[in-house]
Amino acid sequence: MSLQKVISQSVIKAVGELYQTELPTVEFQPTRKDFEGDITVVVFPMLRFVKGNPVEIGTKIGEYLQENVEEVSKFNVVKGFLNIVVEDGFYLDFFNSMYNEADFGYVKTASKDAVMVEYSSPNTNKPLHLGHIRNNLLGYSVSEILKAAGKKVYKTQIINDRGIHICKSMLAWQKFGEGETPESTGLKGDHLVGKYYVAFDKAYKEQIADLVAGGTEKEKAEKEAPILLEAQEMLRKWESGDAETVALWKKMNGWVYEGFDVTYKNLGVDFDVLYYESNTYLLGRDVVKDGLERGIFFKKEDGSVWIDLTDEGLDEKIVLRSDGTAVYMTQDIGTAIQRVTDHPDINGMVYTVGNEQDYHFKVLFLILKKLGYSWAKQLYHLSYGMVDLPSGKMKSREGTVVDADDLIESMENTAETISEELGKLEGYSDAEKKQLYRTIGLGALKYYILKVDPKKRILFNPEESVDFQGNTGPFIQYTYARIQSILRKADFDVSTALDMTFGLHQKEKELLKQIQLFPETVQLAAENYSPALIANYTYDLVKEFNSFYQQVSILGEADTQKKHFRVQLSKKVGEVIQSAFRLLGIDVPERM
Repeated sequence: MSLQKVISQSVIKAVGELYQTELPTVEFQPTRKDFEGDITVVVFPMLRFVKGNPVEIGTKIGEYLQENVEEVSKFNVVKGFLNIVVEDGFYLDFFNSMYNEADFGYVKTASKDAVMVEYSSPNTNKPLHLGHIRNNLLGYSVSEILKAAGKKVYKTQIINDRGIHICKSMLAWQKFGEGETPESTGLKGDHLVGKYYVAFDKAYKEQIADLVAGGTEKEKAEKEAPILLEAQEMLRKWESGDAETVALWKKMNGWVYEGFDVTYKNLGVDFDVLYYESNTYLLGRDVVKDGLERGIFFKKEDGSVWIDLTDEGLDEKIVLRSDGTAVYMTQDIGTAIQRVTDHPDINGMVYTVGNEQDYHFKVLFLILKKLGYSWAKQLYHLSYGMVDLPSGKMKSREGTVVDADDLIESMENTAETISEELGKLEGYSDAEKKQLYRTIGLGALKYYILKVDPKKRILFNPEESVDFQGNTGPFIQYTYARIQSILRKADFDVSTALDMTFGLHQKEKELLKQIQLFPETVQLAAENYSPALIANYTYDLVKEFNSFYQQVSILGEADTQKKHFRVQLSKKVGEVIQSAFRLLGIDVPERM
């Protein structure tokens, strides 16, 4: 049991016995450096339940704890703050109990109910870009955090592989491609297809300009540009199953999937099950028709089907067009139901989608609840802010996106430059150096993005992310490598914990307190779907370790027992760093 839980339960019991009042919660804060204590209870919030002077209340509770709780050795009260000093034995018992615990902080037994986490979900007309990177990193990390918290998780994506935007790339390749393939050009398949999406936009704008120059109004020209009409015709052919069109679609999508697979592998993310829009876009229509009969939806004069959500503070939302065709909402309704059909143990879903879709998911979740699905109460939109660059916004059709593959390579190159400037790679082979640059570069990228609360917008600065000082991935990786160096230099077996009889240094206590928070942080991160809580916990742990490292002798300690303990403590810190970073999808190097 964590220190906070021990003290919290004891304070609630003390207030109950001393004041015959039930205290709902206990508020804590770190003890100020200028006062003695390991943890501080804030008395002021208790005044809503206990009348009296906060110093007197704090003193009475402190006396009760000192007399009745073996973990409490002494206390002091400063104004409305009860500073509690905890016996060293509490920390030593905790250390011995978890020292050999594999994956400390993780829940070992998964719940029977599963959660499906959707992320990535790209279009097959362009490569993944910087925005997709944040999406993938968030979705993958949240999946790993939920698993560590004891959930069974299915990782999924729905690939947007149909529609007019896909046909634009296909048509442009037909017109301008001259039979190019990934093999003949040396380009990744997703890059090749993306090249023709840009080519379509260029040709489309030129045709609009020609039409406008010939006297056509711009709005009309945008609708009647010949290349757009051809793309619309191609979509009609695809939807009717035209063999030649479908064959071209399969071929070009195949190129894209091979390209995506390379990017996902380089990024270190994966999926358990894939869904394709070409298979799901008709789903949901029968559900809507059934809901119409049950009075959940209503039909307008033109034959279109809607749902009225004005009572919930939203508006009316169309779910079927007047010609009976589905809209995106219809598809999402059907896909959600299909997922539970495919995986009956699902009792919740997490949708990792940018915040521009906040309204869409409010509507989707409400509709599924109104349709009577019990799991609809466990749906969550992991809404995140956009990623900006100093150069401004990205536009796919104009070819001004920051490509994911280019960014990964750039991060590796930045890591190489900075690592060589630091000059700490003597004895590394070229292969070892290359692997280290990748580990540092990807760690920098992932940590920089994941340390920020998902809802916040990010201004991404590659150079800043690879800084070896401050709240960065490389700083934490370097600390891990430093710990591994200590373990390599230790000339004794550190596999079993000691029966320790000495008093703890304050820095050792602080480290143990920080380690103790890890299981609680994992649960909190899962409840809030927030990798940022894990990232910033790890940074706090590393800061605490570096303070310990600078102020306490480890391998140079004369007392054999103390030296042994400090090396073991360092080892455990390294393991927690590794476990925390695993939840963020970040590797840690043995040497740096």
